Amino acid sequence: MTPPEALAWRAMVMTWVFYGMGALYVVGPMLGWTFAGMAVLALYLGPAIRADLRATGPVPAVVWLWFAGMLVMLIALWGGHLGWGLGAKQTIKSSIGWAKGWALVALFIFAGAVLPIRREVLIRGQCAIGFWTLVLAPLLLAAPYLGLPERIFTSPLKAIGGPGPEYFSVYFFTYDPATWTPRWQFYLPWSPFAALLGVVMVLFALEERHRGWMAAGIGAGLLMILASKSRMGLVGLVACTIGPRMLPLVLRSSAWLALAGVTASLAVLGTWLLASAEAGVAAFKGARADSTRVRETLQRIAFERWREEAPWFGHGTVQPGPHLVEYMPIGSHHTWYGLLFVKGLVGCGALFVPLVAHLVVVLVDAARHPRGRLPLGILMTLVLLSFGENLEIEAYMFWPALLLLGVHLREVAEEKSRQSSPVAQTQSGDHLVNPS
Repeated sequence: MTPPEALAWRAMVMTWVFYGMGALYVVGPMLGWTFAGMAVLALYLGPAIRADLRATGPVPAVVWLWFAGMLVMLIALWGGHLGWGLGAKQTIKSSIGWAKGWALVALFIFAGAVLPIRREVLIRGQCAIGFWTLVLAPLLLAAPYLGLPERIFTSPLKAIGGPGPEYFSVYFFTYDPATWTPRWQFYLPWSPFAALLGVVMVLFALEERHRGWMAAGIGAGLLMILASKSRMGLVGLVACTIGPRMLPLVLRSSAWLALAGVTASLAVLGTWLLASAEAGVAAFKGARADSTRVRETLQRIAFERWREEAPWFGHGTVQPGPHLVEYMPIGSHHTWYGLLFVKGLVGCGALFVPLVAHLVVVLVDAARHPRGRLPLGILMTLVLLSFGENLEIEAYMFWPALLLLGVHLREVAEEKSRQSSPVAQTQSGDHLVNPS
């Protein structure tokens, strides 16, 4: 392995060790800025640096777009703090939070696009996390029935600062306050986040060639989704795994003929299907009615206050919610409503533009090439995650997937470079002149 690959591999293999120390929230940002520093050094030194650290090519355009978006995010944060007079101390604190949150999205994608990191290393690393998850699963699953406590301890690393003590705490499990039944979050701060990372683990494992490692990754991912009891995880498991594999069908005429037949059949079955879908959505929301109510109320409050009080740069920070939403912070539990409330329309656009541009690149490649399936599944999971969680405070654990997105952009750029090179064009011309 190259040094960047070795660093990524060891960090993934040590995930449960770092979690046991309550250090994951510290390790993630350190990795992001370390990888980015290595990438900048590789670009600056060029061929003067050792061969296994050299940049693999120029920075793809989508990466620059991510950098621009995350920089605009910081500017929106400053604008919100200035507009609401939050003071220098709070502004510095929030800027550090940006460096440990939104900045990581661009940094990891940048590092993956520049550094010599193979996707196979990241895929095997995710499966290694899954293996250790399965090893520890019997203890975690038995803990509530053995009378063990929910939380084991909170690391003193919380003194460094972060969104909350749960980011530095080590848990066996937690109780769902609505049903008072156990839920498991494994090495994550809360259960829904664990479910979506379980989806990501399944996506990675499906690309693993070794059957044993594949089984470990898929098994651990399914366990994380089911044990977390997250509805969003179940949706992601179906949509994000099947969707990318169905996309190549759009280039086949037989698929369009089948779609035409299905569309025609809706004239007969449409009313029944619509009623069934509405009933399914109602049952989906009713499965955790209290959670649905809190989330919808938070979103409504965030949207109304953004529209009436701070449309351009937002409020600068989340604010405590009323008793109606169980004192959950306004601006949490939803990336888009949260961005509108905290960073306004400017901050919301700073994420929307690079995300859509990246989606377009990945969609086009996934329709033409199998290598696009994994990055498309990751981006679909990110989009799904954005409608139930805040991406900013979860980037520190999403870093292998972000690295993979950068690796894919590099692969696409390398293919275009090969196709447009004079040697490739000459060979193509010779082939046309002399088919033998």
